[in-house]
Amino acid sequence: MSEVVVAGAYGGPEVLSVIEEAVPDPGPGQVRIAVRAAGVNPFDHKMYSGVFGTDPANLPMRLGAEAAGVVTAVGARANGPAGPIAVGDEVIAYRAPGAYAAELVVPASSVVPKPAVLSWEQAGGLMVTGVTAVHALEAIGLRNGESVLIHGAAGGVGLTAVQMAVARGATVLATASPAKHDLLRDLGAIPVAYGPGLAGRVRAAAPDGVDAAADLVGTDEAVDVSSELVADRARIATIAAFQRGARAGIKLLGGGPGADPGTDIRAAARLQLTEAAGTGRLRVLVAGSFPLREAAAAHHQIMTGHTTGKIVLVP
Repeated sequence: MSEVVVAGAYGGPEVLSVIEEAVPDPGPGQVRIAVRAAGVNPFDHKMYSGVFGTDPANLPMRLGAEAAGVVTAVGARANGPAGPIAVGDEVIAYRAPGAYAAELVVPASSVVPKPAVLSWEQAGGLMVTGVTAVHALEAIGLRNGESVLIHGAAGGVGLTAVQMAVARGATVLATASPAKHDLLRDLGAIPVAYGPGLAGRVRAAAPDGVDAAADLVGTDEAVDVSSELVADRARIATIAAFQRGARAGIKLLGGGPGADPGTDIRAAARLQLTEAAGTGRLRVLVAGSFPLREAAAAHHQIMTGHTTGKIVLVP
């Protein structure tokens, strides 16, 4: 039996609870993992908030999509993107439905080796924001020597996007509150405060212009300023402002209506992210960790929208 977090109804974090569920033996092409940390993401809350509907047939609903842990059993032909998987391997699993758990069974194709230099908390929070960041940079076609405007640069996706863009040789203009500017400078970006006058501040920081933009917060300001500063709408993408972005004619990414899920790009990004983290080119910042039984508190914190780095659950 394994402790798992479920939403027993639709609503706020108060509907979350921990129950016991049997953990099956892995079948062909599957592995069982003893979870050491599971990442918490805004999408997890949206799943039971009613944003995507309130079908009672989906309840109780397990939550989570990413985890890190130790392989405890393998089925036949348990091969992941990096090769065969064995009992005792330290791994990261994504996509891993129901990852808020002490143990889970996932397809071997979802499992990649955990970099030894990462803590369990870092490893458990690497993938969802990481693959989203890579997808955004691929979608806008960012290349060496170009400039990119990243909105929401101090958020979970933003911190990875900034670092991966810097690694590509880009000049990164990063919007954030002034309290986050020192961190962004340390990561190689040029921080810019959001709010009235943003377009003028970006122009002053990038007098040669802006080649591309990634909106990682979904505000009207992000869409409007990006559209004003970037000549080619095909080089602007949003992961959140789906209705506003559609009207503006920019790229929509992720799981929203009309958005490109980027399935192949995100799958390929997993080994790219573990390589970057393993060699120190990508820092994984953890804002805090909570016991599995305090998942509701973790969701209350992430719903503020002001965490710097990832929130994780630790069984």
